[in-house]
Amino acid sequence: MNGLKYHYLDEGSGSPVVMIHGNPTWSFYYRSLVKELSPQFRTIVPDHIGCGLSDKPGVKNYDYLLKSRIDNLEALVEHLNLKEKMTLVLHDWGGMIGIAFALRHSKSIGRVVIMNTAAFFPPNGKSLPLRLWIIRNLKLPAKLAVLGFNLFSYGALFMASHKGLSRDVRSGLTAPYNNWKNRIATLKFVQDIPVKKKDPSYRLVRDVDDNLHRIGNIPMLICWGEHDFVFDNDYLAEWQRRFPDAEVHAFSDAGHYLLEDAPDRVVAIIKKFFKSNPV
Repeated sequence: MNGLKYHYLDEGSGSPVVMIHGNPTWSFYYRSLVKELSPQFRTIVPDHIGCGLSDKPGVKNYDYLLKSRIDNLEALVEHLNLKEKMTLVLHDWGGMIGIAFALRHSKSIGRVVIMNTAAFFPPNGKSLPLRLWIIRNLKLPAKLAVLGFNLFSYGALFMASHKGLSRDVRSGLTAPYNNWKNRIATLKFVQDIPVKKKDPSYRLVRDVDDNLHRIGNIPMLICWGEHDFVFDNDYLAEWQRRFPDAEVHAFSDAGHYLLEDAPDRVVAIIKKFFKSNPV
C-alpha cells in the first residue's frame, strides 16, 4: 500500500464479508465473527495503517486522515478482485470509513452490519466527551498520555467493555500498541475527529452525512451495546431515524466492545440476518 504493509485476514470462501475496525482495536476484535462465519463466507479483516499488524509509519510517510483510510480500503478491495456483492461489518471508526466506501461503491454492497459507530456528525449537537476533547486538543499532554503511557488503548479496556475483559483479551487488544512509535494511530484517529469546518476531514464527513440516504435500499442490521461512553443511545436513535427499515437489536448488558460482551448472541443474530437477506 504505497510502500507500506497493509495487513489483513482473509479466511474462508464464498460471499465476502469485510469487517472494518475502529480505534484502538484491530482485526483481533473480530476474531469471534471470523471463526463463526468463515466456514460459510469469505471473511476479510484489514488492519488500518498504524494498527494491528500493519506498518506504523511516522507522519512524514502517512497522513492518518479519513480519506486515506477509505482509499486504503478501496485499494484492498480492488487488489482482492472481489466480484460478488460484499457485506460490510462496521464498528467505531469503521462506520465512517465503511459507509464512505459504500457510497463510492453502493452497487457492490449487499448488506451492512452496524455496531456502535456513526457515519454522521454527532446528533442533537452533542459535543465530544471530555476524554476525547483533551486528547484531540491538548497536543503535548495528549502525546505524553497516548504515545508515552498508552492511556487511550489501556483506558478502553476498562471503559469499552461493560462486563470486563479477561487478561488474555486485554493483552490481545493492546499487543500492537507496545511502544511510543506503535501508538501513533491511536492518537491520530482522535485528532482527525472533525469538529470545525477548517478541520481536514470535515468536508468528507459532511458529504457522507448528507448522502447517507443513497444506501437506504441496502439491508441493514444494527447491533448496539447500550453502555457506550461515546456512541450512546442518541447515536442509535439517529441510525434508526436515518434507516427506519433497519433490523435493530440493543443489548442492555453490553458496552462499546459489543463483540467482547455478547459475541455468541451477536453472531447468532448476524447469521440469521444473512440468511434472511441473501446477496
